[in-house]
Amino acid sequence: MTPANAGPAPFRGLILGVGNLLLQDEGVGVHVARAVARATETPGGALPVGTRVVDGGTLGLDLLPLLDESDAIIIVDAAHLHREPGTVAVLRGEELASVIAGHLSPHQVGIADLLAVARLAGSLPEPVSLVAIEPADIAPGLELTPEVAARLSAAVEIVREEAWAQMQAGPHRAAESGHRAGPAAAR
Repeated sequence: MTPANAGPAPFRGLILGVGNLLLQDEGVGVHVARAVARATETPGGALPVGTRVVDGGTLGLDLLPLLDESDAIIIVDAAHLHREPGTVAVLRGEELASVIAGHLSPHQVGIADLLAVARLAGSLPEPVSLVAIEPADIAPGLELTPEVAARLSAAVEIVREEAWAQMQAGPHRAAESGHRAGPAAAR
């Protein structure tokens, strides 16, 4: 229980990089999350206080406790956007649901289920954003394709911008606030 004279609870943001590192660009979400974490150690790379960066790999429903402990979520993942490889887009609301329903790979079924279970449990915060990167190739391989690797730093900056925007917007639980979607932005 929080004392009556205490200020607002600290912000608890989550940047969740997901994907399979064994399938080239399919692992771009994990690569971006790791790069965001490294960037926080450099001047100008700060994230809002209380923001965690997590390599979620292909864990799916095992990530549910992280969502429950968060006020705002940014998922970073490869997704078919039907754009040029390496395109980075921020998706929210119905656009996010539509892209995740498209299932680029088996772990996206896990992400769709994760968000659905969190919503049903009343533990899905708003806002939830997907920073989606169009893959060039998801064949077996440990390296990102040149097209996607060339956009890694842009994706990191977009994730940082989205984290600051979410913190300024303020946290809301989906069960309390209903659907709050923002416009999508692509770069």
